[in-house]
Parts: sequence; structure tokens; C-alpha cells
Amino acid sequence: MNIHEYQAKILFRNFDIPTLKGTIVHDPKEAAKAAQDLGTSAPWVVKAQIHAGGRGKGGGVKLAKSLDEVSEYAKQIMSKPLVTHQTGPQGKVVHKLLIEEGCKIDREFYLACVLDRATSSVVVMASTEGGVDIEQVAEETPDKIFKVYIDPAIGFMPYHGRSLAFALGLSKPLQKQFGSLVKQLVQLFLAKDCSIAEINPLVITSDEQIIALDGKINFDGNALYRHPDIKEFHDPSEEDKRDLEAAKWGLNYVGLEGNIGCMVNGAGLAMATMDIIKGHGGDPANFLDVGGGASQEMVCQAFQLILSDPNVKSVLVNIFGGIVKCDVLAQGILDALKQVDLSVPLVVRLEGTNVEKGRAILESSDVDVISAIGMKEAAEKAVHAANQGV
Repeated sequence: MNIHEYQAKILFRNFDIPTLKGTIVHDPKEAAKAAQDLGTSAPWVVKAQIHAGGRGKGGGVKLAKSLDEVSEYAKQIMSKPLVTHQTGPQGKVVHKLLIEEGCKIDREFYLACVLDRATSSVVVMASTEGGVDIEQVAEETPDKIFKVYIDPAIGFMPYHGRSLAFALGLSKPLQKQFGSLVKQLVQLFLAKDCSIAEINPLVITSDEQIIALDGKINFDGNALYRHPDIKEFHDPSEEDKRDLEAAKWGLNYVGLEGNIGCMVNGAGLAMATMDIIKGHGGDPANFLDVGGGASQEMVCQAFQLILSDPNVKSVLVNIFGGIVKCDVLAQGILDALKQVDLSVPLVVRLEGTNVEKGRAILESSDVDVISAIGMKEAAEKAVHAANQGV
């Protein structure tokens, strides 16, 4: 689960990680007053709050030198979708702005905690190249990224902070501040079951204070039951409406950019289905795993989700009958189609228990189903149907 920058900073402050004063507004008309209420003088920073990186380059972060500029920048940012390298060309609608006090920056750094599955540890990464795309730094100048590995059973030790501080070239007075901040970030990461806790940039101000100027935190969704306070941070406006609808029915759905809708039972089979579609020159429109015990209602909702995508030109149903037999699944598909307006070609591949009975049920129905035996044939027919419209 992702959260906004302002929410990450709430957690930072809860763990004694220094941040600047700021407030959230939902209307550009509130921006100037919010800046004035901070009780600080110009400049102020107007920041779009969306679940995507690259906001600064996309025009979503503005430095305002007057209250009039705060208002103007707020209007500009909220007037249209914000497009960054992570949003895609369609961009994201900005529903919230963070109005924050400014500061005099002397140096910028990068700092983050992530999981290292290879070593079963938390790796803390730091770099002198703060405020830029860390992926580019890792690719072009990997020697500028410094790492320490922390055993979760032992936790943070002072030498971890000192090691990174030395690598970054921090002066002795700053090493203690930095070490304390790294310790708190690691504690936050472990306490809240994060998958990443990132500060970019982490800045040193002109008066030698270390401050988290930005924040990005993601959480392990499987651990959210332990953190009701984190679940409260969920912002449905940042989610695809189809994803939210799928979650209501226990469907695992991810929208993609292709034109072949996929309905599959089992995550592994779903991945293989998308691969074989790509291998035959097609593009899947979604990942959709209905699970091994899908009910008629779930199948019906799955069809509705797939067909709600205007890009879908054909649908491939790839089902392995195990716990639920193929004849039961076939009848469930037909029953679901009675409630759905199917306007594109439907390819169905069944395999498993009672497969012949299942195929017979589909063939004897009045639904125009394109039957396929084997995944190769199913992919070929689905791609052909999408391309030809038949």
C-alpha cells in the first residue's frame, strides 16, 4: 500500500525524524491562508500529493516567494492532471496540496530502507546524489550509493550510522544527527512493516540541521491487519476504480494497456497466459485471477470488470478445473454471461477434471464461444479475434 508524502511525514514526526512545517489543502483557494497560518515568512513550497514520483520535473512542486504566488501555483497544479514519468501520459488528478515552509538548503542526500531478500536483511542505502532519480544514479554511477545491511533480529547498531556518515563525508557534528535519524528510520521501517521508507532529498540546511524534505513509504499489504492506523491512510482516489471493485469481490485484478481481456484461475496460470498472449503477438488488457473456488457471482463480476475496459477487443478465459470441476465452471460461465452484455469475441480454454463435459456444455449452448484446446491454440485464437474483430 502506498501513502502520500504528507502522510509519510506524519509517521516521520511520530518517530522523531525532523521535517518542515506544512499543512494540507483540498482547494487552491485555501492555499494562501494555509501558507500564512504556518507562521513563517516566504518562501513556501506548493507540492502536489499523488502516488507517483517525478512530481518536481512534472511541474507538481513549486517554490513560491509570495502569497500571491502560492495561490497561483496552487491553481495551476490542481487545474489539470499531473503527468510524470511514473503516471503515464494520462497523468493523475491532484486532489490535495501540501503547503510547506521553505528552508535554506546547503546539501542534498538520498536515504532509504528497503528489504534485501537475498540476505534476509534490511538494507539502508545512502548517496550524495540526493534529489535526483536514484535509479539513474544506480545505473550510471553505482559507486555513489553506499549500503549497510541490518539483521532484523538484531536491529540498528550505532556503527551502521557511522559507516554511512563517513561514506557521505559528513562532519563530526553532523554524524550524531545523521546516526540518530538513520536509527529512527530503521525503527519505523521495522515497526510498520514497510517495504520501502525513502527520504529524497534528505537535506542539510545552512544552519547545520538535517531534515527530511520529502518522504515516500510503501507498506506490505499482507501486514496491514496489524496496523489499523496505517490502513486509515488509504486514499481510494489514487486507485483504479476497477481495482477497488475487484477487491470487493476478492478478485485479484490489475489493469494493463492491451486489448485482450484475461480471466484465469490461479496466479501462476494467469502469468503464463499473459506471457503466451505476448508470445503470439498480442497484448493482455489485464491480469485477473478469479481463484480456485470462484462462484458464479465472482465470474459475473470478473466479466464486467474486463468488459468495462473500452480497449478490450476479445476475451480469453483460461480455466483449469481442479477443486471446481470443468462442467461446473462451464455452466458458471454461461450463467454469468446471461447477466453481461458480451460484445466482443470470447475464447474459452478448459482443462482438468470433467473437461469433456465442460466443453460439451459450452458447445451446446446458444452463446457464441470460440473453444480452444491447449494454451497455444487459445492464445492464437484470442489474438486473431482481437486483430480481426471476429
